[in-house]
Amino acid sequence: MKKLFVLLLLSLPLVAAAKVPDEEDILNQTMNADSPYYYPNLMLRYQAGDDTLTETDYYYLYYGYAYQDAYKPLAPNPDRDRALLLAGAIDFENPTQESLEKLISATNDALKQDPFSPKLLNLLAFAYGALGDKRNEQINFNRMNSILATIETSGNGLKEKSPWHILMFEHGLDVLAAHNQAYGKARVISRSVEYVPLLDPLRTSEGKVKGYYFDYSRIYRNKPEGYVFKRPRTWQFNNLRPREYK
Repeated sequence: MKKLFVLLLLSLPLVAAAKVPDEEDILNQTMNADSPYYYPNLMLRYQAGDDTLTETDYYYLYYGYAYQDAYKPLAPNPDRDRALLLAGAIDFENPTQESLEKLISATNDALKQDPFSPKLLNLLAFAYGALGDKRNEQINFNRMNSILATIETSGNGLKEKSPWHILMFEHGLDVLAAHNQAYGKARVISRSVEYVPLLDPLRTSEGKVKGYYFDYSRIYRNKPEGYVFKRPRTWQFNNLRPREYK
């Protein structure tokens, strides 16, 4: 099992027709107990590893999470930190059973707070595969790719007005990492959009892609009282201080 961020069928600049999240529709569908996209039911299916979840199911599952009490995008996630530390210490060519089991335990704990993290799902797919558990390997591999696809079909990421919509800052970086794109430091464009430059611009038939735009408005709307975003401006003159968004 070496499916660590295997590329999706679509290349970054050539995504399918964008399905920009419709917040009113998402809220109505996921809160209505009679809807096929009623959130508690969708989450139960996701957690059970249901492989019949469709692209539309994942759309409501991912973006509907922004309306759940559990969604706290800026809260510390010590379990995630622990999982990444364990992953960093693993010999991926010859991992021990003990190290893999510890990684699985820590990653599952981290997913309780961030259930749609492509990075964490990727670690689970690797760990289960290395242990020979093909079923759970495939479940988490499918979850990871479905989340990545959901983000990539929310826009084209090429302009501020057509960004990719994310629930966590890390999710946007995971999309780029999944396509082996090295990136620089993110820059806030507005209260809803940030820009992530590529270290090596991507040449396409439509021209050169220097970076991608991500809509982080759901993160902004769910920030704790008094939290201040301090991110570099897109450009700076005369050593201006980083702009603050309260």
